[in-house]
Amino acid sequence: MRTTTIPERERLDQASETLALLEHEFTSRSLFTERGPGRAVVTARGLSRVYGKGDAAVHALRDVDIDIAEGRLTAIMGPSGSGKSTLMHILAGLDQPTGGRVSIDGVEITRLKEKRLTQLRRDKIGFIFQSFNLLATLTADENIVLPLSLARRKADEAWRRTVIEAVGLQDRLTHRPAELSGGQQQRVAVARALITRPAVLFADEPTGNLDSRTGGEVLDLLRRSVDEFGQTVIMVTHDANAASIADRVVFLKDGGIELDEDRMTRDAIYDTIKTLEVTR
Repeated sequence: MRTTTIPERERLDQASETLALLEHEFTSRSLFTERGPGRAVVTARGLSRVYGKGDAAVHALRDVDIDIAEGRLTAIMGPSGSGKSTLMHILAGLDQPTGGRVSIDGVEITRLKEKRLTQLRRDKIGFIFQSFNLLATLTADENIVLPLSLARRKADEAWRRTVIEAVGLQDRLTHRPAELSGGQQQRVAVARALITRPAVLFADEPTGNLDSRTGGEVLDLLRRSVDEFGQTVIMVTHDANAASIADRVVFLKDGGIELDEDRMTRDAIYDTIKTLEVTR
C-alpha cells in the first residue's frame, strides 16, 4: 500500500485550493458579472457630432454619456433636431462621432477600420428600419436569413423556427415583399434582426409607416423579444405610445440628454415632449 508523504499532501491541498479559487472566479465573474442582468451592452462617453464648419456648424450631439443595459428596451425621444437619430446612428456604428467613444459588447467601435466594423455590425447588431429595407427578389424566408447568408453561416434551425413562430410568419415564408402587407414586411424585418441573436437591436421609428393596429403588433413583438428572449433593444421614436412599452425613456434636447426616466405612461411621455418643444 502506497503512503502519501507530507509534501505530496501539501501539493494536493494546494491543487484543491487552486481549483476552488478558479471555480469561484468562473462562477462569480463569468456567469454573474459578464452575463448578469444590468450589464452594459452599449456604452458611450463624451459623444459629440458636428456637421459643417465655422458659422455653418451644427452641433447635433454635445458631450453625451449613456449606458444601455442588457435585456432592456430603451426608447430615445426628443423634438425634431434634438439629436436622437444622430445618437442612434453613432451607437450603431453607422456614423462616426466628432469626439468621444462607443463600445458594443466590450468592443470599442469608434476606432475600428471599416472592414472590422462591418463584421461587428453583422455579428453583434440587428437593425429594424421604418422603411423595412427588404430585398424585393427574395422570399420572406430568404430575407430573414439574409444576414447569416452574407456571413456564410447556417441558421440554427431550432432558433429559426422559434423566431418565425414568434413573428407569426409560418404561412408567409415563400411570399416576396410585394405580396406582403406593411405589417407583415415589418415582421420579416423583426425576424431578420433577431435571427443572428445580436448583442443589441436598433429600431429606427419601427412603426412610422404602419397604422395604429399593425404598429401595436410590431411593438408587442419588440416587447416579447426583450421579455422572452432577453434581447437588448434601442428604439428611436417620436410616438409616445411606442415609447410607453420601454423599460427606460431617454429624452434629448439640443444634442444633450435632458431627462432619463424608467418606464413612463403614454400621457407622461406626451406631456414631457410637449414641454421640451415649448421650451426650445
